[in-house]
Amino acid sequence: MESTHLRIEPLTVARIPELFSAIGTDPEIYQWLPFSTPSDLDEFSKIFQNFVDESTSGKRVAFVVVLKSTGLAIGTTSFLDLNPTHRSIEIGSTFYAKEYWRSFVNTECKLMMLSEAFEVRGAERVTLKTDSQNERSRAAILRLGASYEGILRHHMLRPNGTWRDSAYFSILSEEWPAVKANLLSKLENNALR
Repeated sequence: MESTHLRIEPLTVARIPELFSAIGTDPEIYQWLPFSTPSDLDEFSKIFQNFVDESTSGKRVAFVVVLKSTGLAIGTTSFLDLNPTHRSIEIGSTFYAKEYWRSFVNTECKLMMLSEAFEVRGAERVTLKTDSQNERSRAAILRLGASYEGILRHHMLRPNGTWRDSAYFSILSEEWPAVKANLLSKLENNALR
């Protein structure tokens, strides 16, 4: 998948060190993720090797987000919970190098992922979820045009052993044209948030 500034390609083991260089070990990046902040490249590699393995098994389709101007990885995103029978898919495990937060990156990335989900894979429903306490992510999902559905209580354990409640959002195929127009408008008008 390719946009004006980004390319999304399958995550490979070869890209893991490059991804680590971009994302690093800043605890703020990992605060709401379902795994602990890696302390070094070895720990980071184990997490992302698992993403690659899950892609091979069909549990997820993991991608690396590449900035076209440099050719370097700046983040990751995935298709999860693929359910062809019910034509549903989740977009998740999305995070970027901190310097790209609140920039064009998430808008372009989600535009490509949603286009792939609805226009290529024929999804009826795309799910997005986040830790219910992650206000930044919740606001970003709403800015995309997703509808808030509610909270799944005690959905998963956080790395610190506390229970995470997950906030769920969705976009339906009938909503996709309006969502797509909104995202394109944001990019065209340089409203890059």
